[in-house]
Amino acid sequence: MKNFKDKVAVITGGASGFGHEFAKIGAKLGMKLVLADVQQDALDQVRAEFEAQGVPVLALRCDVSKAEQVQALADATMAKFGAVHLVFNNAGVGSGGLVWENTQADWEWVLGVNLWGVIHGVRIFTPLMLECAKREPGYQGHIVNTASMAGLLNAPTMGIYNVSKHAVVSLSETLFQDLKLVEAPIGASVLCPYFVPTGIAKSHRNRPDDLQNQTPTASQRAAQIMSDKAVNSGKVSAAEVAERTFDAIRADQFYIYSHPDALGNVQKRMEDIVAQRNPGDPYEATPHVRERLQNALKA
Repeated sequence: MKNFKDKVAVITGGASGFGHEFAKIGAKLGMKLVLADVQQDALDQVRAEFEAQGVPVLALRCDVSKAEQVQALADATMAKFGAVHLVFNNAGVGSGGLVWENTQADWEWVLGVNLWGVIHGVRIFTPLMLECAKREPGYQGHIVNTASMAGLLNAPTMGIYNVSKHAVVSLSETLFQDLKLVEAPIGASVLCPYFVPTGIAKSHRNRPDDLQNQTPTASQRAAQIMSDKAVNSGKVSAAEVAERTFDAIRADQFYIYSHPDALGNVQKRMEDIVAQRNPGDPYEATPHVRERLQNALKA
């Protein structure tokens, strides 16, 4: 996809982090924006921001874990703009702790947003885009699913998040292959950011009341502290990642990374798999991080 002017971009998680940055670039390129987010006050703020710039924008509160709400988002998009060209299945939340200490509510919340949100986005918007392609001469479209480096690696105390993001990588790779199989004029990419300050470390602010937990365990508190420190110390900004993402869309590039230097760890994991070795230590190069985490677990 190379022509963005007057095209329609749908962005979940559009009120903050990567989503907001995708929207800002889309606005500069002359796109029409459909912004979805579960946080109404933030959504109202970004809608006002773009309306003040004269950008055509539709902003809807949407819990992407709910199929009917994603369908309503798609229906509203078609009713207002009549087409969809670019879809960012971007909404995401984070949660940590020793994997056996995570409750059913933890699993339902994280998988609901991170995985089912992407499933609903792919399942509902891809057919719409294929229909648009039949009607619009020269149609070009693209779908970007936000995963994580946690979709390619498996650090401890990140079990639910790892599972959700590995599944998004698999879904995205399959989507890429399926679109190629039917020769659709639609590209696909998976975004795998590492530690980038986006607000995901404070995901619990939007956790639904019916999926609230009791007092967090020691491992969950430790994982939260480690996550806060890692994310907030990130040197690559969400704006930079958004620019790289649009560059990748133009180039029809599938894998998008915020920190390509982290791919050495991915290569080691793949080599362990092929050589049938036990999984390596993800903290081999940073033993002080493992020690800090172990000490936190003993606290």
